[in-house]
Amino acid sequence: MKAIWNGEVIAESDETVVVEGNHYFPPSSIKQEYFKETDTHTHCPWKGQASYYSLEVNGEENKDAAWYYPNASELAKNIENYVAFWNGVKVES
Repeated sequence: MKAIWNGEVIAESDETVVVEGNHYFPPSSIKQEYFKETDTHTHCPWKGQASYYSLEVNGEENKDAAWYYPNASELAKNIENYVAFWNGVKVES
């Protein structure tokens, strides 16, 4: 699977985990140079608190376009620190 935004592959892995229709990419599969941590957090009743990254690619920013669970609940330990995308990021095989 590949995550693509603004013409660049920002993550690539054949070991994503699909949860609720979203592909979660292993932390080692993301291209860190495109990711910037933000102060945004949301809460999922069964996965726990999510943290967010903004993407910076080719001079453009996509705020809070990626999220992950740094301390996932017991029910979601299999995706702890894995990264998922939305807000215009295309995920394809």
